[in-house]
Amino acid sequence: MTLKISVIGIGYLGAVHAASMAELGHDVIGLDVDPARVAALQAGRAPFHEPGFEELLRRGLASGRLRFTTDYEELAHADVHFLGLGTPQQADGFGADLSHLRSAIASLAAVLPARDGAATLVVGKSTVPAGTSRSLAATIEQVAGVRLMWNPEFLREGFAVQDTLTPDRLVYGVPDPDVEDDRVALLDAVYAPLLEHRVTRLVMGYEAAELVKVSANAFLATKISFINAVAEMCEATGADVTDVSRALGMDDRIGHKFLRAGVGYGGGCLPKDLRAFLASAEEHGVGEAVGFLHEVDAVNQRRRARVVTLAAEMLGDLAGRRITVLGAAFKPDSDDVRDSPALDVAARLLEAGADVRVTDPEALAGAARRLGPERVVAGTEDALAGADLVVLLTEWREYRDLDPATTRRLVDMPRMIDGRNVLDPRQWREAGWEIRSLGRAAAPRGVPSPEATPSVLVPA
Repeated sequence: MTLKISVIGIGYLGAVHAASMAELGHDVIGLDVDPARVAALQAGRAPFHEPGFEELLRRGLASGRLRFTTDYEELAHADVHFLGLGTPQQADGFGADLSHLRSAIASLAAVLPARDGAATLVVGKSTVPAGTSRSLAATIEQVAGVRLMWNPEFLREGFAVQDTLTPDRLVYGVPDPDVEDDRVALLDAVYAPLLEHRVTRLVMGYEAAELVKVSANAFLATKISFINAVAEMCEATGADVTDVSRALGMDDRIGHKFLRAGVGYGGGCLPKDLRAFLASAEEHGVGEAVGFLHEVDAVNQRRRARVVTLAAEMLGDLAGRRITVLGAAFKPDSDDVRDSPALDVAARLLEAGADVRVTDPEALAGAARRLGPERVVAGTEDALAGADLVVLLTEWREYRDLDPATTRRLVDMPRMIDGRNVLDPRQWREAGWEIRSLGRAAAPRGVPSPEATPSVLVPA
């Protein structure tokens, strides 16, 4: 069954969803208020880096099933409207800014009377505080024939196409899950190719669907901060956090995912969703129940500060010292620099007076906007040239695969901070490097640490 679908808000989430719905065989139109973004997508150019997305986009355009616009009037006759608007952190607090979402609902409500009461489904994809769906439904359902559902996304940047076309579950939020609802059948028709492959579908109340997404992100953030708190203990006691993490992950009640210690989480989801969860809990009078999430956030910030402390331990006064930061995106296979730990650390090093150079395979434009164009270098070798210290903060494959002997010939002083615990410290030490990793001792047990026995580092 082919449906007419609109996707409102074609940023990262919306653009991937629109192209994926066209891939499923639907007639899709994506809308955004940014004409440049619309023009780029209509021309088949991805405005962000996401593996597999540009090919999906071009297939949809070539098939005639996908197009983009800035005009709400062109959406008026669609059967289903997906809302993919951003909900960033408020400028003056922890809460989520719902202004883009509310504006879209108002604009959509103005054109939907053209349906003359025909069954029309509005589906929220955005991450929102509990209670948002009912509030929006009260507005949009004043239009005859219109019903609202909430269908949170669970995309991982770098795997967004895969997560949309082969999800591990579909969550439907409805006003009352105990009452048979024809809107469920309509959303089933949208996802029919996925449901045919036995994807799990869960129908629940509005508030539960909203909480599934935000609590999932809060839990993942907690898991990351937990292992980073353990990493602080490992550094204090001389233990190796990678040993601790590996053993913990073998417990099937815990699992390995999100248990790698390092510089912490970032991006456009986990930080702001955790803080929005805190703000929402306060609004509902249960702030104490999730008060521990404040410390989850604090642990994450401390890991960034710890990198700067390590740099000072290795170099002394940072003023004027050339430091190369490998990575700008908050994670590999993405160009997203929102709340990037790498750029935050780079900015802190700059504030300490260091001469910082940042490189990244995909996120140089974002890095230049944050730090200034004079701070970014396109090539890894050029960025490494003359460095007194190298700091690996985004675990791109090309950085993980660096050869320590070859890299040593590029820098002035062979000093490395592995902020993601992806390098083999023994291999790098054997090649003449002083290497520090978050959650690992400065040197293997029985080997004097650089702080205890000053080493003579000879430029390569």
